[in-house]
Amino acid sequence: MWKRRALIAAGLAGAAPAAYGFGVEPYWGPRVARYRLSPPGWPVGRPLRIAALADLHAGAPAMTLERIATIVATTNAEAPDLVVLLGDYGPNTPLIRPPYPQAEVCALLAGLRAPLGRYAIAGNHDWWEDEAAMARRRGPLLWMEALAEAGFTPLQNRALRLEPGFWLAGLDSQIAFLPLPWRPHRGADDLGATLAQVTDDAPVVLLAHEPDIFAAGTARVAVQLSGHTHGGQIRLLGWSPRVPSRYGNRYAYGHVREGGRDLVVSGGLGTSTLPVRLGVPPEVVVVELARA
Repeated sequence: MWKRRALIAAGLAGAAPAAYGFGVEPYWGPRVARYRLSPPGWPVGRPLRIAALADLHAGAPAMTLERIATIVATTNAEAPDLVVLLGDYGPNTPLIRPPYPQAEVCALLAGLRAPLGRYAIAGNHDWWEDEAAMARRRGPLLWMEALAEAGFTPLQNRALRLEPGFWLAGLDSQIAFLPLPWRPHRGADDLGATLAQVTDDAPVVLLAHEPDIFAAGTARVAVQLSGHTHGGQIRLLGWSPRVPSRYGNRYAYGHVREGGRDLVVSGGLGTSTLPVRLGVPPEVVVVELARA
């Protein structure tokens, strides 16, 4: 009898986290994750507040249009100077049929407000789910066109100089394509060409959907903002069992500092493949940059 009770208790103990991970945490908030950084060479007395939204993966039941409206309101309440979208806007699971029209999602995102502008980069799923772009192995991408029509500035391997005296650079997806024998590099990214557009010594803030480019150790980039990993989507005691990165938990989530450079990896908003989150609830990231 005691063995039977022990098995029942063990089953209930395992069922509770699963029920929470599938039925509660993916629908949270979002919460606001805040970071304060002092990049080298940042202009004195010119702080900057950036709101970053990553991995929306819009689609019912977890990421409804109503939730997107809540995310927009939460972001605007933080009064950011700059809003950046870090890629992966549509769903990527067969559990969502049909997805929301891109125009509907972008119409809601157009409600984001920031005096220094709103910018967007592409994620891997924005490539993978665009059959025409994948067939020709180049843009334009449907999601980036829709965001441009909604008032966002697309940054695909592009850098712009903004006030208060810094460069905002956006990198295209590093895993946009399957590698081919004559083209082993599978990304649409071109970091060299992007940074070649930087014409002075002002600090560079790099937007890169996948965090792995941070390992290149490019000294010219002071701060990198990324998404893609979803924090592993399951994260316990600061460790994720599975992270979609070549570097595992090194760049899974949060603030990483290496060689005097800063990386912030968002836990994201939506879910990938399975609609589960455990220990890494949906979040809007707010990064404050100021000279120490």
